[in-house]
Amino acid sequence: MKLLEVAKKVIAVELDPRMVLEVTRRVQGTPYQTHLQVIHGDVLKTELPYFDVCVANIPYQISSPLTFKLLSHRPVFRCAVIMYQREFAMRLVAKTGDPLFCRLSVNTQLLARVDHLLKVGKNNFRPPPKIDSSVVRIEPRNPLPAIDFKEWDGLIRLCFNRKNKTLGSIFRQKAVCALMEKNFKTHQALQGSLDNQADADLVMQLGDVTNDTSMDLDSGDFDTMDEDMDGSTIPSTFKDKGLAVLKEHDYEDKRSSKLTQEDFLKLLAVFNKAGFHFS
Repeated sequence: MKLLEVAKKVIAVELDPRMVLEVTRRVQGTPYQTHLQVIHGDVLKTELPYFDVCVANIPYQISSPLTFKLLSHRPVFRCAVIMYQREFAMRLVAKTGDPLFCRLSVNTQLLARVDHLLKVGKNNFRPPPKIDSSVVRIEPRNPLPAIDFKEWDGLIRLCFNRKNKTLGSIFRQKAVCALMEKNFKTHQALQGSLDNQADADLVMQLGDVTNDTSMDLDSGDFDTMDEDMDGSTIPSTFKDKGLAVLKEHDYEDKRSSKLTQEDFLKLLAVFNKAGFHFS
């Protein structure tokens, strides 16, 4: 109702039929009735119409998929002002070196400018929940960086699987070397015949935080050895080539938790140039 006082049109997406009936009742017979469109359904399964601004207090369990659904929406909207669980919000806005800096931070900030607006304490709600909230402003970047989002996500997942280990240590691991070798052979075999997945679908994948260990707080997971997880050395051409790329561009001793957005973009570019792929 407050939005209707200042907007030309309000499109409300609501799953609860009781809330749909209530807001419909409130506008009935008023000048606002023709300015409100209510979509009854699950916002994650709804094809959203054109919108300029998104304002929402969302169910916190859909925070990540909804954020990346919005960021994948075309045409690009102007901004979103959304209330999240405070810890999730602080991960969205976390910067390099922050204990909360994680894959979610990197991927969100690749696609948008994100600002923390205000904290909303639990006592502002009735009944009060167990957690505090925060309001965040999201402004999509337009145009987006000219990168392969699938490649980007593959690299970021590897880097943030152990965000406090050096990149040299991560790319010495047997599983990482095997993955890079497999991707290299696949790209060679499919050269020129790879289908490009729609950008919107790839952007949505960036919001998948299933089994994302980088969402955990720092746990002292620093390097104890520059070897594979089982302590064995890895005689691998791909390991040596990968480490050579890291060393040449001064990444070998750096940690993901300390890298900037520009650092990751450069890292992806130099790996791709050397023939390494992450999807």
